[in-house]
Amino acid sequence: MMNADGAVSASGPFKPTQIGSTIIGAAVPRIDGDLKTTGAAQYTADFHFLNLAHAVPVQSTVASGSIRRLDTSTAEKMPGVLAVLHNGNIGKLYRVVPNDFAATASEARPPFEDKNVYYWGQYVAVIVAETLEQATAASKAVVIEYDTKPSSLKASLNDYTGKRKSVSKRGDVDKVFASAPVRIDQTYVTPVETHNPIEMHATVATWEGDKVTLYETSQGVWNHRMAMSQILGVSRENVQVITRFLGSGFGGKLFPWPHSAMAAMASRQLNRPVKLSLSRRMMFSNVGYRPRCEQQIKIGATQDGKLVSLRQDYLNQTSFIDDIDEGCGEATPYLYSVPNLEITSALVQRNTGTPSPMRGPGAVPGLFAMESAMDELAIALKLDPVELRLRNEPTKDEGTGQQFSSRHLRECLETGAQKFGWSKRTPAVGSMRGTGSQAGKILGWGMAAASWGAFRFGANATAEFCANGRVCVRSATQDIGTGTYTVFAQVIHEKTGVPLDRIDVFLGDTSLPEGAMSGGSWATASSIPAIAAAAANAKRTLLTVAATTPGSPFMDADAAKLELTEGLIHKTGSAPGTGVPFEEIIVLGKLSGITGEGKTIPTFEDPKAKDFSLHSYGCQFVEVEWEPEIARLRVSRVVSVIDAGRIINHKAATNQIMGAVVMGVGMGLLEQTVYDQRSGQPINGSMADYLMATCADTPQIDVTFIEHPDLVMNEYGARGVGEIGLAGVAPAITAAVYHATGIRVRELPVRIEDLLHSEILEA
Repeated sequence: MMNADGAVSASGPFKPTQIGSTIIGAAVPRIDGDLKTTGAAQYTADFHFLNLAHAVPVQSTVASGSIRRLDTSTAEKMPGVLAVLHNGNIGKLYRVVPNDFAATASEARPPFEDKNVYYWGQYVAVIVAETLEQATAASKAVVIEYDTKPSSLKASLNDYTGKRKSVSKRGDVDKVFASAPVRIDQTYVTPVETHNPIEMHATVATWEGDKVTLYETSQGVWNHRMAMSQILGVSRENVQVITRFLGSGFGGKLFPWPHSAMAAMASRQLNRPVKLSLSRRMMFSNVGYRPRCEQQIKIGATQDGKLVSLRQDYLNQTSFIDDIDEGCGEATPYLYSVPNLEITSALVQRNTGTPSPMRGPGAVPGLFAMESAMDELAIALKLDPVELRLRNEPTKDEGTGQQFSSRHLRECLETGAQKFGWSKRTPAVGSMRGTGSQAGKILGWGMAAASWGAFRFGANATAEFCANGRVCVRSATQDIGTGTYTVFAQVIHEKTGVPLDRIDVFLGDTSLPEGAMSGGSWATASSIPAIAAAAANAKRTLLTVAATTPGSPFMDADAAKLELTEGLIHKTGSAPGTGVPFEEIIVLGKLSGITGEGKTIPTFEDPKAKDFSLHSYGCQFVEVEWEPEIARLRVSRVVSVIDAGRIINHKAATNQIMGAVVMGVGMGLLEQTVYDQRSGQPINGSMADYLMATCADTPQIDVTFIEHPDLVMNEYGARGVGEIGLAGVAPAITAAVYHATGIRVRELPVRIEDLLHSEILEA
């Protein structure tokens, strides 16, 4: 349930006999589940205020040029129109000062900064009207004339001739590759992919004097506040950002986009609330995407499968507004043992919007190339793909020289092979035939390793024992659909013993203590140390109050010999049921509540953590079914084995991995954003035309966690699971496709036309 203050709590108590012997690691149902399934959860576009106006952006219809004339006269006279804002009248806006987040993956430029146009769909004006329908109609009446310039829209990046940056280097990679007994030299391509969460981006802005409140679709309310205070020229204390619930984001909602400032400025000028909700088509041009990446991989190996050299040269698409490096070499330096390695990168500008992180940025497309090349190497060596990886297991991070905080990739590979039945695989192309329900189908089996960085950033939290018998936990992070509300409640329950249905979780509001962003799979690992410390500090103070308050049954007792069980304070050794409810002690002490604070130290500042290489690992085993008679290909089975430290909530974590695997099926077989080479408009910019995996495409998915707590990360040993489930899925699919058809697909997605020349089909 949710109260008027925005707290989320469970609708019923946690029952260990039903869920597990301990709440940490149990499959605890979402405490926000009832709110979402009944429609009570309030997403950004659900906020409605008295006198609310609606804003609709006007978008450019050219990819490159400048605005010669902007005629808004007709639109301004249309029914219900309140304002038409553009470069000439939106008011003073400012750029964001570059920092680790705000200027690396979003447009740090304010909207309408100048009259230049850099991509189709760029906002050139915004209509504000009494109703959404009136604003939409007026947006079509704005007349714009452009001075166009030649645009760069070519999909391929092979026209790049500039310099490349060396990202990582050791040894003499080119010399050793030239003399290697076995060599792989191939280029792998991942296309532009567009985030398509169910909930589209939106902002509702309200002003009270100099203070602005922004109801946002944000994966990082605190960072959003920082950026918007700079763009609007308002002190940070006068900006409040609220994100109660998020209908997912996949990284596209990590950073502010121009529509947020547009809504805020419209609200400021009109002195009334303004709502701006993006359409699905706007999602394809204005709020990021995974950029196209082209990667040349060169691997040199001995005849017995030992890697001796590895080169990765990647290009990725970026915009003419921001330089966004996808980071495809993130996992390459440490995943395998290889003495000679170099990674280079370069950016290729195109007249498209700015790229942004998309689930598993860098590592996911990078691993598609790396793991595809490893599969090709295994075939060239006539060596089992699992065995090849085992033979190249490093003892330390060879990119940094650091020891791994925890690494169990070998166990993942061995467990995955056993669960999948890998020993039954016959390596010859097209040699495996289905039986039973798979009769008549050719089976292809493929696998790939996976990795993702483990991160712990700074976070703050408070825990409060309240006089009404409830415990409140507060932190300005947000739940993007991954179960953060529930994880917070689990930690508070574990630390205090207070039943789950008496715990209130407050998130998604910058009036709360600064919390972690929900991206990079770091929200849980970053937040739980702060929550645990806050709960422990509050509990310590509570027991001290119990031992020092006149009239307390524990007056003059040793606070260290008091305990709190199921919300009851009792002496150590006595039956918990004989204790006193903690709220009675609070009332007796004439207190409104007892609060403890907690703080997380980032790993890069923690002397116990900064010298370790922190990553999660995993592997994906995939089966595809190939029916050559009708050219039908589908993924039928996936076994995903994940080493992500201790799992806090098995239900939520399993759902995360399963969702990521389905997304991997989309990446491997379906997803690609295509731009019209004449205008730069996304041709398939709609849910009807952009292909994604649906229920019908979802394979049988088996998820296993290799649980080795990583105590360098936090006291629970937990790392994140959001991205690691997607890593490795696409290369495992293409490996399975090769095994079934004999066709090696090196450019995603796999298309049926790629397979029409299969020898299996022609046979």
